[in-house]
Amino acid sequence: MKRRRFVQLLAAGATLVAGLGRGRWPARALAASADRRGARKAICLGLDGMDPQLLGAFMDEGALPHFARLAARGGFRPCGTTVPPQSPVAWSTFITGQDPGGHGIFDFIHRNPGDLLPKLSLAEAHPATRFLELGDWRVPRTGGSVELLRHGRAFWEDLAGAGIDTTIFKMPSNYPPVDCGVRSLSGMGTPDIVGTYGIFSYYTDDPSAERDVGGGRIVPVSLRGGRFRTHVAGPPNTYRKDAPVTRQEFEVVVDRASRAAYFTVGDERFLLQEGEWSDWVPVRFPLVPHLKEITGICRFYLMETGPCLRLYVTPVQIDPANPVMPICTPEGYARELSEELGPFYTQGLPDDTKALDEGVFGDTDYAAQADLVLAERLDQYHYELARFRSLDRGFLFFYFNSLDQNSHMFWRSMDPASPTHRDADVRHAGRIRELYAAMDRVLGEAMELLDDDTVLFAVSDHGFAPFHRAVNLNDWLLENGYLALRSGTAPSDVGYLGGIDWRNTVAYGLGINGLYLNLQGRERHGIVRSGPERDDLLEELVDGLTALTDPATGVRPLKRVYRADQIYEGPRRDEAPDIVLGYRRGYRGSNDSALGRLAGAVFADNLKKWSGDHCMAAEEVPGIVLCSRPLGIDDPHLQDMAPTFLRLFGLEPAAEMRGRDILA
Repeated sequence: MKRRRFVQLLAAGATLVAGLGRGRWPARALAASADRRGARKAICLGLDGMDPQLLGAFMDEGALPHFARLAARGGFRPCGTTVPPQSPVAWSTFITGQDPGGHGIFDFIHRNPGDLLPKLSLAEAHPATRFLELGDWRVPRTGGSVELLRHGRAFWEDLAGAGIDTTIFKMPSNYPPVDCGVRSLSGMGTPDIVGTYGIFSYYTDDPSAERDVGGGRIVPVSLRGGRFRTHVAGPPNTYRKDAPVTRQEFEVVVDRASRAAYFTVGDERFLLQEGEWSDWVPVRFPLVPHLKEITGICRFYLMETGPCLRLYVTPVQIDPANPVMPICTPEGYARELSEELGPFYTQGLPDDTKALDEGVFGDTDYAAQADLVLAERLDQYHYELARFRSLDRGFLFFYFNSLDQNSHMFWRSMDPASPTHRDADVRHAGRIRELYAAMDRVLGEAMELLDDDTVLFAVSDHGFAPFHRAVNLNDWLLENGYLALRSGTAPSDVGYLGGIDWRNTVAYGLGINGLYLNLQGRERHGIVRSGPERDDLLEELVDGLTALTDPATGVRPLKRVYRADQIYEGPRRDEAPDIVLGYRRGYRGSNDSALGRLAGAVFADNLKKWSGDHCMAAEEVPGIVLCSRPLGIDDPHLQDMAPTFLRLFGLEPAAEMRGRDILA
């Protein structure tokens, strides 16, 4: 029955999407209002990961009345996404109206061609370079900085220039935020206080739990007399020559009889029962005694007191009341939110998917933590809606990440074909549907503000698909002679492209969807010559990858093998991977391959709880766009959104914004 229900659900959505693509519109999507005209106010809800098939199926069931009503009032279409359909790439196109060749974001992971080390694509920290040396101390004589690596003009810069009150809330690919006179809080790409995308801490006295985990650290503790002392790790102290990691010490007294624990963290004291979360707790990391410290915030989650202690602590967040990094504009905006609504997650992607994937969380733990994130976001949404209501002229973009992160983790719950379906907690089988209903309520609140001068958009950057099988591109390159290892190097020893014989390697994989040539004059040890040699090699790789077949299924996993020089435009095209891989539904590049590692096999079942994905061929996972006014084109694309917003307010987009106006 469960398999039949899942198939029926996707079939209903597929029927809707197919009808939309052919121009056969369901009644609810017919235009209900008259001629297009300008507006004084507009709201855009950014619903990361909302899928047109699921949306259509849930609408047909009657589970999403507000989406159905908005589609009937204006229009609903699948929305074309970027190549590749990764969130930082897609939202960068949404922001700038340019494809990746213009804005320069091609993946979550880029590489430095000089040293071939992977790096995060969205932002780069530049530490101080000049210091005054005083014994063991180093006093910086120049300030550090953080650089946004996305290029291109954000559409809201033009809105601000025209005097339109604008709020950009948690926009991905906008850290540090563009400072142009708008109210903005940075989203995806914003780090935790140590500069990563989020490192949780897990404290336990269970010796079998000690291991390396991605995205977290396991801290062994030993209870003596029912208590232990340990610490939360902070950023390195760059005022010291050896840059030791800073610490916030804390003490825990565990009462296993009452299944509770008493915490002392700095000046804070609190009691938690098993299964209880603390409020946000301030933590302080001294840099120079009595002169300088960094403050952050974190939450404690007492999972169990016995038979083994299990304690989770969130990644330490940048404190919005006293941000040590540039997370907002104007400078006091994050503080305003904190004072009005309380402390909150500032990390770009706060749902702790790594804790679930690594087995620190169970499904219920993860769902509870994700619900805390959503509850904070809803409070902030209501605050911004109330402010927007008072404006005479304005634009509000408000972003929700919950659908995306929970679809990654709970797709297996509704997909009987998932390799991890049997491990899914049946209590959360309806989790994704429930979150679509939550977004429907969000939409309903925005619809209450609609009038003749206000326009409402709901947009997602991509849809979703199952992720059953992982493909290691670097293993395929090794098997087929395009990548070579140094003598004596085993595949298991290769990490971050270490151990590769570059004198005999012509191509390598890095990033979720990227393949690079080892090009002369670009890569540090490049051997492939530009011109005919390069072109012939590219065509050979395209043909070979297109023909690649999974021996376990008989499926060719690559639906599209794109040459970057044929699909991208703009001044940054040459920074792209030479080939971008577009997988079929059910397949995705492996995590190992994305980080330049080998796994010893090209194909493997995806045994992670991260069971749904979108890093595939663009046509496999379109996003959605709904609007309160009629849509004038059948095939809207993310690249069209920025020009549409500008023209709605009577502004002409810059020439590099190549998109169309989607409104009739």
